Amino acid sequence: MTQPITAPSLLGVFTHPDDESLLAGGVLAQHAAAGARTAVVTATWTADSHRATELAEALNVLGAGAPRLLGYADARNPASAPGRAVRLVDAPLGEAVGRLVAHIREVRPDIVVGHDALGQLTGHPDHRRAHQITLLAVEAASLPHLYPEAGEPWQPAALYAATHSESGVGRLGPLLQSVGKTVLAVPDAYVTTTVDVSPWAVVKVRAILAHRSEAARERPLPGLLARLPEPERDEIISTECFTRLTPGPAPGDPRRLVA
Repeated sequence: MTQPITAPSLLGVFTHPDDESLLAGGVLAQHAAAGARTAVVTATWTADSHRATELAEALNVLGAGAPRLLGYADARNPASAPGRAVRLVDAPLGEAVGRLVAHIREVRPDIVVGHDALGQLTGHPDHRRAHQITLLAVEAASLPHLYPEAGEPWQPAALYAATHSESGVGRLGPLLQSVGKTVLAVPDAYVTTTVDVSPWAVVKVRAILAHRSEAARERPLPGLLARLPEPERDEIISTECFTRLTPGPAPGDPRRLVA
């Protein structure tokens, strides 16, 4: 844990509670441990749903503050919005972008991390929609004439997509296939940054298991990981891969996120 105190601030934008821990829990913990501001926006599951409480616990473990919820429903789970909020995939695009712009302008992060275009291994439609919303919101947040009611403009220095490479899927592929899930991965060349988060593996596992309702089920990834022997689980979670989506050459060290 030797990251400098000048580590860039980080905003994660993920779809469901547990995505933040599974996909970027290591880098969130890494940046928080270095003294950087970290936060997470979660697009689906509303504040009155049971998983919002679990999300709060996971974010506390990661040092990422209180939940920031866009307030939409999961495309596949009506229980995600007891108050009958609209599904993320059905929400007007401009509305969803505006909600995220407000969080970006409030947090003012150096780096934003979100989903990749494939929708993270299983191609969940919510993940793909969140990817589109994040791309638009990161650009819109810097433009004063767009969403003026959402706060003062802010331009993050970099946008990264959490992803999985074809050669890097490793044990995770067979694990998901064992419960009938599709495995989608990007070509290796698509990955620009590979972060060894093994020093934060214990924190990451605690955050994943804080999503108790998912860890108790058989098919979700938290449940699959919870039942694995510790060495095998640590092997799966100790590397996080990203694609830098900001135009221009990727600066600095390809082993960490760079603003």
